[in-house]
Amino acid sequence: MADPGKKTYRVLVLSVIKHAYLPDAVAAHPRFALVAVADDALRPDWTHERNQKYADMHAIPYCRNVEEAFRNFDCDIAVISSEAERHCDLAMRAVRAGLHIIVDKPLSPDVQECQSLSELIKQSGLKGMVWNRNFLPALIEARLALSEAAIGDLLAVHCDFYFSKDAGPPKETETMGSPPIDWLDRQLEAHADGSDGGVGTQPMGELQIEGIYPLAYINSICSSPFERVVASTATHFHQANVDNQVDDLAALSFVLENGVIGSLAIGRIGAASHPDIGEIKLHLIGTRGALVVSEARPEVGLHYKDQPKNEFKNIRIDNDNDFLLMDAFADALDCGTELPLDIETACNIARIIDAAQISANEGREVKIS
Repeated sequence: MADPGKKTYRVLVLSVIKHAYLPDAVAAHPRFALVAVADDALRPDWTHERNQKYADMHAIPYCRNVEEAFRNFDCDIAVISSEAERHCDLAMRAVRAGLHIIVDKPLSPDVQECQSLSELIKQSGLKGMVWNRNFLPALIEARLALSEAAIGDLLAVHCDFYFSKDAGPPKETETMGSPPIDWLDRQLEAHADGSDGGVGTQPMGELQIEGIYPLAYINSICSSPFERVVASTATHFHQANVDNQVDDLAALSFVLENGVIGSLAIGRIGAASHPDIGEIKLHLIGTRGALVVSEARPEVGLHYKDQPKNEFKNIRIDNDNDFLLMDAFADALDCGTELPLDIETACNIARIIDAAQISANEGREVKIS
């Protein structure tokens, strides 16, 4: 647990240009202090504007030279919240400079980059974590129930992971002859409501953007590598995904090496599809019973006169996920304990997603290498 009497780790924020929940969570923990923001000089103007704004909010300097920041700020950790396509490049530069790393999800859309980072950090002896939601109260309780054999030996697992959020105009609502929606422009627009997890020049589907969350749940519960997968993907809801040929809906069936079978249904299904943020549940079947876990629990409903239409009516409570993740990272630095989602595991999840995309494209089962 957090011990303010121990060392305070100095943190360099690398390219905080999308939703800022990651560096905000780091800053909120007493064992970590944000020292500076840094990015490369030749980035587009909008990235410098967002980096500068975040630095000003925290009264820390913004350096437009990453390597200079490594030299000048004497930091222990780099926190990376850039475009996903830059995650591994910035992370590897930080590791080579001797810094531990915390990387926003997804680790990278490029599996080879994930592998290179995984090998580098293993050789370095440094610590690396990818942001996750494994310490949500419902997930903690699910792991506890399985550890106590509440449903016997686990046989099967299913996860629904649906976000009821819009992503620009619905599919087929654009007028005939309208130009395709530019992916980056759409993501820049989405920054206003924090739904810009896919920001970058490289379009990504929901499986690539969000798939690491439910697959990390399954990994933490099943404690076994994935063996093979069959998948199907679709662009069913959003015109931006249609125009950029990336999925907004995906279904996976898989087998783990320990014999557990599983499935995942994931998608960004539009605000009109669900009264709350979406259906996010785990279904676990064992030899002596079954367990259904709602990721959002515990929560309370809040309803009042003239309530804004876009305000979520249900509010999660007792959620210390971000604080517990940073506690776990501090423990790993202090004592060498295991991390809830280290770089190697995140790299393995990237391989699962890559295999699922191959399966969907080629219509066949794919062995996960």
